Amino acid sequence: MSPDTHAPRLFYALWPDAATRAALAAWQARLQGKPVRVEKLHLTLAFLGQHPASDLPALLAILEQLPARPMPLLFDHVSHFTQLALAWAALAQPSPALLDLRAACMHRLAKQGLAPRFEHDRFTPHVTLARQAPPPAIEHFAPIAWQADELVLVESLKSSGDYRIVARRKLA
Repeated sequence: MSPDTHAPRLFYALWPDAATRAALAAWQARLQGKPVRVEKLHLTLAFLGQHPASDLPALLAILEQLPARPMPLLFDHVSHFTQLALAWAALAQPSPALLDLRAACMHRLAKQGLAPRFEHDRFTPHVTLARQAPPPAIEHFAPIAWQADELVLVESLKSSGDYRIVARRKLA
């Protein structure tokens, strides 16, 4: 599919609850760089890129077909993507449920011919906390336990940089 400048940029993500957002914001306050707005914090499951409106029914169906069980996630440190200058909340051990959800998502996307062009086999689950950030100098962060229970399809609005939730699904 060739990029369409009017097609929405989409991604699937796990969407934190208010308590998890507040805990992640406390971590942000201890970092340098430009903090990601608290309302935008999320864990990307799959970045889809631009898709025409005609793909939306299939993408919504995939959202509904994915395994639906809440999963515990334990963020226990901050890491850094040097080339991108991003500081992010990291999991020492991603839960098997998270890895299974990601695999199911990628499988269903591929089956529908909607596999993201930008994705690769390596999946580093994380929540971006700050951009234009140097490596974190702080070593200890109080762990954040997140019972992830909401999966969303999100549009990234190019004009404003805001996010718009297109559809949401409780994992219960």
